[in-house]
Amino acid sequence: MEEQLFHFLSKYITLTAEEKAELLGLNIFHNFKKGTVLLKEGEVSDRYYFVIKGCIRTYYVVDGEERTSAFYMESESLAPACTLHGQPSEYYVACCEDSVILLADTEMERQGFEKFPRFETVCRLLSEELLAKNQEAFYDFRNSSPEERYRKLLAERPQLIQRVPLQQLASYLGIRPESLSRIRKRIHRSS
Repeated sequence: MEEQLFHFLSKYITLTAEEKAELLGLNIFHNFKKGTVLLKEGEVSDRYYFVIKGCIRTYYVVDGEERTSAFYMESESLAPACTLHGQPSEYYVACCEDSVILLADTEMERQGFEKFPRFETVCRLLSEELLAKNQEAFYDFRNSSPEERYRKLLAERPQLIQRVPLQQLASYLGIRPESLSRIRKRIHRSS
């Protein structure tokens, strides 16, 4: 677990032995079972999530139906909007698989920035990357057909297709499960 975290961080910063020891001294690695809801709509949370192993998703419940908005797998992070502005969450965060999640909170972040100011630079870079990724995903979603969205997933995140239920995947693509089945059959026949 630690090695995956340090490998990820090495893209942004070279950690000193003291910084590594400080991170390992925190109680940040947690195991969760598939189906565990980490955050519910209406809750206020100060937790940030970093997926070490497994998959989590964000979803809304609209007219009693779950609508998946995002999936996060290994080495991906999530800072729910409610964490940033202290408002109740508008969505849920749940585990799609048994998962190992690094959990941090705003107080840990504040203390870390005080002790190791260069961590703030890493967080800023991560935030900028996440913002750009989310903007691109939003643009792609708005300007592509469901089949184009599915083909993009096949090309860029094929492991996601193998790891999440068809119903959640269809919801993420903005279609019904039956439509996704037809798209998959059509793509399979043409290849």
